Amino acid sequence: MSNKILKSGDKRKPPAAGMGRTKGSQNKVTKDVKEAIARFAEGNVHKLEEWLETIAYGDGDQVKPDPAKAADLYMKVIEYHIPKLARTEIAGDEEKPLQTIIKWQQ
Repeated sequence: MSNKILKSGDKRKPPAAGMGRTKGSQNKVTKDVKEAIARFAEGNVHKLEEWLETIAYGDGDQVKPDPAKAADLYMKVIEYHIPKLARTEIAGDEEKPLQTIIKWQQ
């Protein structure tokens, strides 16, 4: 028990307050899971390529060629590597439309 006298409005802090992970750092389980998923993805790239080719060109027996579906699947997978940019819309008022002024300085 602490001998410190608390002023009114002060709150008692636990002894280990502020000794946790630094802000923004991942906990160990999250880090380990992300690394495992990355290893799995890297180890199966060749299979993904084969699957996309089979979907795009067909296999002659069971799978009919569907290049549009292969392209769609490729785009869905690539989003995990290259994140989407947020769309931004800039709109002006009907009475006061937006103006862009570009000035060149030497």
